[in-house]
Amino acid sequence: MSITAERRTALIGDYKNAETDTGSPEVQVALLSERITNLTEHLKIHAKDFHSRRGLLMLVGRRRRLLDYLKRKDQSRYLTLIGRLSLRR
Repeated sequence: MSITAERRTALIGDYKNAETDTGSPEVQVALLSERITNLTEHLKIHAKDFHSRRGLLMLVGRRRRLLDYLKRKDQSRYLTLIGRLSLRR
């Protein structure tokens, strides 16, 4: 259910802005999106796992806040990111 270290490193490598970048909004949103995808698959199997469902809703809210921040700060980076992640907005 969690992200493996190799997958995490690959995501950071794909979405980083600079060589030592690990905490930019793009990287954080990509990592959150991966966790959201994993939890969504888990909840398809375990429909009555309400504790995980609450965690999923908290992750979605955190990703939404990061995307709103990025949209306020730099519209072009926001549009690029949602295009790369195939998010609706």
